[in-house]
Amino acid sequence: MEPFRPTRGGGVRAALAPAEASLLRSLVGQVITLIAPDGPPPSPPEDLLDWDAPASQPETPDDPVLARLLPDGYRDDPEASNEFRKYTESGLRSAKHQSALDLLNTLPEAGGKIQLTADQAQAWLKALNDVRLALGVRLGVTEEFEEQWGRLAADDPQWAAYEVYAWLGAVQESLVQALA
Repeated sequence: MEPFRPTRGGGVRAALAPAEASLLRSLVGQVITLIAPDGPPPSPPEDLLDWDAPASQPETPDDPVLARLLPDGYRDDPEASNEFRKYTESGLRSAKHQSALDLLNTLPEAGGKIQLTADQAQAWLKALNDVRLALGVRLGVTEEFEEQWGRLAADDPQWAAYEVYAWLGAVQESLVQALA
């Protein structure tokens, strides 16, 4: 990977190898699948005025990755948290979905040069963060990431996933530094 560098006008540029672009495309695609809205579409506006209609009350997701990507608003009050989630989860899913799509739309399929506007770079930061959060939860990454990784043998199946996690961190850090 050629790290991100600032460009005139507040944008950034970088370059990814074909394998890096393919890996990133796959990981972002998995997050898109995970955050896709499930269940029926939102009620029509006229249903909002029907006080007797049953209201859907979303709850904290059972999947730990989704629970991390769509966190509770109130950790100590499940009822308030579910009420908060009812009004915010759809928008949060949509925003995460859009950031992921923005990354995919600006990522060359075969790798190569990437040129992003400031807004596109912000979308990349959000999407990269979501991918890192998802992978970190699946790996059980803690603040002692380096120690966890160091305890793995090179032939451990998780070793490659830790390598990817570290690489994503480097991509994200390079982008943050180029935007600073």
